Order: sequence, then structure tokens, then C-alpha cells
Amino acid sequence: MTPAILTLNAGSSSLKFRVFACDGLALLARGAVSRIGGAAELRAMLGAGGETRENLLEGTDHASARRAVLDSIGRHDDGWRIEAVAHRIVHGGTKYHHSLRITPEVLAELEALVPLAPLHQPHNLAAIRAVPAGVPSIGCFDTAFHAERDPLFTHFALPPEMFDKGVRRYGFHGLSYAWIAHVLSHEHPALHAGRVVAAHLGNGASLCAMRAGHSVDTTMGMTAVDGMPMGTRSGALDPGAVLLLQRSFGMTPEEIEDLIYNRAGLLGLSGMSNDVAALLVAGEGRARFALDYFALKCAQAAAAMAVSLGGIDAMVFTGGIGEHAVPVREAILRHMAPLGRFEVLVIEADEERMMAMEAITLLGG
Repeated sequence: MTPAILTLNAGSSSLKFRVFACDGLALLARGAVSRIGGAAELRAMLGAGGETRENLLEGTDHASARRAVLDSIGRHDDGWRIEAVAHRIVHGGTKYHHSLRITPEVLAELEALVPLAPLHQPHNLAAIRAVPAGVPSIGCFDTAFHAERDPLFTHFALPPEMFDKGVRRYGFHGLSYAWIAHVLSHEHPALHAGRVVAAHLGNGASLCAMRAGHSVDTTMGMTAVDGMPMGTRSGALDPGAVLLLQRSFGMTPEEIEDLIYNRAGLLGLSGMSNDVAALLVAGEGRARFALDYFALKCAQAAAAMAVSLGGIDAMVFTGGIGEHAVPVREAILRHMAPLGRFEVLVIEADEERMMAMEAITLLGG
């Protein structure tokens, strides 16, 4: 039997999985449940059997998606044995700066961070609980990559006691940025040592300023709703606007949370969709405005990251939008023309392989 690592990457509306051989990280199986909460579908490549598709029940929730994935893997016998499950965990707070084995005590501490990542953390932790007894779970944190930044990049302009209570800039998408740093170190060592602005652009979006494979600055702050506009998230919002929504419009905190996490961003601006492909097809009116706004804000954020680095040697795009939406990339780069010449790379996101690498290292492989 081939020892293997299963990775589970639970998002707000999807659940991706991969199975890697512990020896050499060969990809043995992969798949995902998409459109959780709607017309969900499980697509999987298990061994040499080709792709399978399974339509799940309309309105399938995350728990049902997890069961479908684990049942599908459990039914398959291709000569590999799951030694451990590596989980993407969006928020590690101030304590968890490295991957680690999940214990009941760790799980309880991570539960307290749910308010800081309400779209992701509950599903990340529920996936851990769904793993069969006796199989170790390894937590891989999106915040860990940014944990060693200079205090200039981790503070808000608030009294120090607020920072001590955890009101600080954590940063996210760390597994994606760690993978970019890994790829650059092997394929573009000169750029790896230089000033790189990386843009993880998907339904969630952020930018990171990196030097020598380390995070210097990033656009997201205390929560994954901060920074640039995203698929359904607002990005940076004037705190006074939040107070106005509550005081003058009578919105409850729960209603405001729903607005800025689920009804804003590209969806809110366009009034039609958070899907960039659909907006590109529409091509005019509010759809065009939403894409123009997104590209401008991304370029402005890239300029801010360049300032943090003292210049820019390369711009790296990753994520669904960053890799595939060529017109959006081109619009961002046009806005960045005042920054001068720099290299442009597109690197395919592979958070799951990064998770497997960290899990194998932790297990002593």
C-alpha cells in the first residue's frame, strides 16, 4: 500500500481535495465539490479511472459535501492508504504560526477565531471533525506566512491595548503565497531574492509584497473581508460607513456582516454576478464598471505593495481570476504602467501541494 496524504481545502462555497503520495508527492487523486448551497456537483479523478461526476442534492450543505468526498475516497481502492489529512485553516490568530497536529485543545482555540473568518473557519473546523478517528489531522494556516512581518505592517492606528487583544493585521492566502515563493525559489531564483508583488485573485482576493520568499506586507488585515474588493466581499470600507449603516439605517451587526461578506464586491457592484467570466461576457454597464473598479483597486494595491518593498521587480498573478481572466490582468497592468518596467508571471495556484509538503515535513517524512 502506498502511504498518502489527503488534503481538504474547504472554501465558502466549495470543497477541494487532493491525494498525494508521501514519497515524492505524486498526485494520486483530485476533485472538488462546487456550488455548495446550490446545484452542487462532485467531480473527481480517482486513479486511472478517468473523471467522474456526481450531481448532489439541490441545496447541498458543507456537511453533505464532506460526506460525499470522504465516501467517494473510501469507496475507491487504488493501492494507497491515507496516513494523515492536511486541512487548510484560514485563521490561526496570534498563536499558530506553523502547521501542527490538531488536538481537541487546538480545535477549541481555533473555534474562538470563527468571528474573524465567518465564511471559512466554521467549514475548515467542521472538516477536521469529519475525519475518521485514528487518522491524524494536520492544520495548515493561511495566516502563518505573514506572522513574522515588521510591526509597522501589523498594527492599526489604535491604542496598544487593542493590539494586545488581537486587533491587528494578520493577512491571509498564506498557503498560496508560500507556494509562489516555493516556485520562484526553484524556477526564478533571482526574482525570488528580489521585490515581488503577488496577486491572489479569485473569489477571495489579496496582494502580498514578498522579498526572499518572506511576506513584507499584504492587503488583508484582521479579517478576510479587508483589502481590495472581491467576488462578494466589499474589501476595505470606511469604518464610518459601517457605523452609519448601524445608526442611521438601523442595520444589525448580522445584517452588516451579511452585506459586506455576501452581497458586496463584484456581485454588489454589478448587480448580477460575482463570476468574472459572466461579467466579461456581459461586457457593458454595471458589469463593465465592476471589472474596471476591480482592476483599478488591484493596481492601486500593487502600488502600495511596491512602496512597502521599495520598488517592484516582478508581478505574479495566481488564483482563478489571476490565471485565467486575461482582460482583467491586462487592465491591471495598464494601470500599473507608472511603476515602470517589471517582469510579469502567472503561476498556477497549488495550495493543496503546499499543504501536503508541510504535512509530510511535520510527520517526519
